[in-house]
Amino acid sequence: MADRKFSPAILPVLFGFFIMGFCDIVGITSDYVQKTFAWSDSMTGFVPSLVFIWFLFLGIPVGNCMNRWGRKNTVLLSLGITIVGMFLPMIVYNSVTCMLAYVMLGIGNAILQVSLNPLLSNVVTDSRLLTSSLTVGQVVKALSSLAGPEIVMLAIGWFGDDRWYWCFPILGMMTLVSALWLGFTPIRHEPVQTQRQSVSDTFALLKDRKILLLFLGIFFVVGVDVGVNYISSKLMAGRFAWTAQQVKFAPQVYFLCRTAGALLGAFLLTKIAASRYFRVNILACAASMLVLLFVPDDTVAIVAIGCVGFFASSVFSIIYSFALQEKPEKANDISGMMITAVAGGAVIPPLMGFAIGKTGITGGLVVILLCVVYLAFLSFNLKEAREA
Repeated sequence: MADRKFSPAILPVLFGFFIMGFCDIVGITSDYVQKTFAWSDSMTGFVPSLVFIWFLFLGIPVGNCMNRWGRKNTVLLSLGITIVGMFLPMIVYNSVTCMLAYVMLGIGNAILQVSLNPLLSNVVTDSRLLTSSLTVGQVVKALSSLAGPEIVMLAIGWFGDDRWYWCFPILGMMTLVSALWLGFTPIRHEPVQTQRQSVSDTFALLKDRKILLLFLGIFFVVGVDVGVNYISSKLMAGRFAWTAQQVKFAPQVYFLCRTAGALLGAFLLTKIAASRYFRVNILACAASMLVLLFVPDDTVAIVAIGCVGFFASSVFSIIYSFALQEKPEKANDISGMMITAVAGGAVIPPLMGFAIGKTGITGGLVVILLCVVYLAFLSFNLKEAREA
């Protein structure tokens, strides 16, 4: 039917969001990399950067190239790069191939995030449902993030502690399934633009105050997400002496609560104004961070970690959809710009690692809290930013 709001093609597209969540294994696997190669806290803090720095360099160029390649083809390219990266440590296992695996995971993920979000708009034709649909995508991504530690522990259970890296080919096989499913699924094509657009033309979008505020919002919300994933296990081990088996539950609690929050958000965002929902949730997130900072109890801490995930779960989707709706005629370019801001996931953890090295876990938590403070500021200016 011509007026159908959803296409069956939404299923392989949503499965692509599951692949998108693979980058979050960087949190738990960084602990094993540190133990295997005897890296310092500061050095380990750069492990997430190997994944997320590529959003800074690739977001805008890929967004521009996507105008010519098409969204589906760009998604398939990202999946291919991820597949190659996930099998590298199986050929030779050392610190270099592990770094390359993270790098290729990051490159593939950067291209995937630039192209998959706009591709969703090809199969969801009702613009009113775009924010909710993007949130559903984040639910699927959160489920992947939740499964990540289990996949790592599954690899360890099968092959031993020293072969934790067998989680990579497991993820690679899932990515191959995603590529084949999407490749054989017909999707409505968007018009291909033959006119080339420069990187400077895309950066010029930041002259628009609305886009700039939203760009920084993406930067800091990803910083919060990656930062909590990175620090949660270290917090429970360092402050409360949890064992290696126990600390895996910290990121899992975070991702489980983020999944629940995103599920609730997908429903409520069809009923409640997105700006109001953003404001209430980010204030609750800030309160949760303060509890995490000042209440020295492991049960309270693990609950607070879950609350941060729950209340921040829909923020990315809200900010991203607001940006797309500001200039829908430049959706590909806006997507590239916003995904460039995902580099916040590469910038914030090293700052946290430095702060932890100087002042302990509390310093890392303060870095995350400052990110949440900006998001609270944005939440009270979001309506103004869209209407100014």
